[in-house]
Amino acid sequence: MRRYIALLMSAVLVGIDQILKVLAIEYLKPIGSYPIITDIFHLTYVENRGAAFGMMAGQKWLLVWATALVLLVAIIVVMAGKIKNTAVLFSVATIIGGGVGNLIDRIYRGYVVDYIHLKVIDFAVFNFADICVTVGTILLLLYLLFYELGRKKREAAGEAKSA
Repeated sequence: MRRYIALLMSAVLVGIDQILKVLAIEYLKPIGSYPIITDIFHLTYVENRGAAFGMMAGQKWLLVWATALVLLVAIIVVMAGKIKNTAVLFSVATIIGGGVGNLIDRIYRGYVVDYIHLKVIDFAVFNFADICVTVGTILLLLYLLFYELGRKKREAAGEAKSA
């Protein structure tokens, strides 16, 4: 049951992402940029034809196939019930939601619509799907670093005590 809820969550994230991108195209594309907090946070329309930070620009089909393969593996792992930990399951579901959102853009539009611009740190323009992938990945890494490594240390300490 948890895996279906996780995939439903992925679908909801994809829906939110696509709605935000349609709004960016309709309202932001004609004006280019709109300051929310001047020189700090702007909504800026960008058509990203590459991967993160515009890398691999012009490699649309390589990016489509690589993303699709990773997402397919993640979806199969979720559907097969291989992920037992709830935090890991929902981290992967968040990554799937963001990945599918950007994959739809690459296939349907030929580019990814980006619109969130943190000018204060001069960071690349990004979107909701990017946030999903980033947050899901960070949560997964935190789990692996703190829980799994901690578990292995506790097991090693337990074995040392019993020896």
